[in-house]
Amino acid sequence: MKIVSISDLWVYRGEHAVLEDINLDLEEDDFLGLIGPNGGGKSTLLKVMLGLIKPDRGKVQVFGLAPQEARGRVGYMPQKTLFDQGFPVKALEVVLMGRYSRAGLLRRYGPKDREAALQALVAVGMKDLAGREIGALSGGEQQRVFVARSLVSEPKLLLLDEPTAGVDAAQQTEFYDLLCHLNREIGIAIVLVSHDITAISRHVNKIACLNQRLYYHGSKELTNEDIEKAYGCPVEMIAHGTPHRVLREHD
Repeated sequence: MKIVSISDLWVYRGEHAVLEDINLDLEEDDFLGLIGPNGGGKSTLLKVMLGLIKPDRGKVQVFGLAPQEARGRVGYMPQKTLFDQGFPVKALEVVLMGRYSRAGLLRRYGPKDREAALQALVAVGMKDLAGREIGALSGGEQQRVFVARSLVSEPKLLLLDEPTAGVDAAQQTEFYDLLCHLNREIGIAIVLVSHDITAISRHVNKIACLNQRLYYHGSKELTNEDIEKAYGCPVEMIAHGTPHRVLREHD
């Protein structure tokens, strides 16, 4: 079942095209790794799916709806989650913040909200640390809590913008394993923005390259030409889901 359909999408910032002629479909079982250089439009594309940025041209549907109307079905983890490490807020309370859209501005969180938050922590393996202050958790544990916050609204699509930045290699592996579990066992479609082609290729089932234009073939196979067009430099790479980051010297 198709859950995202993007056709002939253009987004401008002033006279500069941030996204050019983007065409992309996502299915309900997809785990898409989105790679590309800084400034290539990856974060912008996620925000278009969320309805936070309106296209200048083209059509976008999420679960058959306009993106703004589908937000309740979409979880989002932004590129940087800024918070005061010393602020005394517990992991469970952080996750509860993800129920805001359901609770509303003036309504307190009720038993159903708290149960949903606990179940989200169970899903990411963090239930035992629900009462721990967020600043006392490791980087990897904090990322799991933020994923739980994205899950607490029970989304069918999860958008993650470089979620492992600042997390060590061992914790990154655990984090990617968690995303695989959410995708394959719980049935959540995922779009993961990352710079680490080698790491994500072992976990995703599709890879797309974005640098204003999208280079995508509906699989984990990308050609040398795709990568070189997206990154603007020669890259020897890659296919059949086993990429190698081997770069020739720039001229």
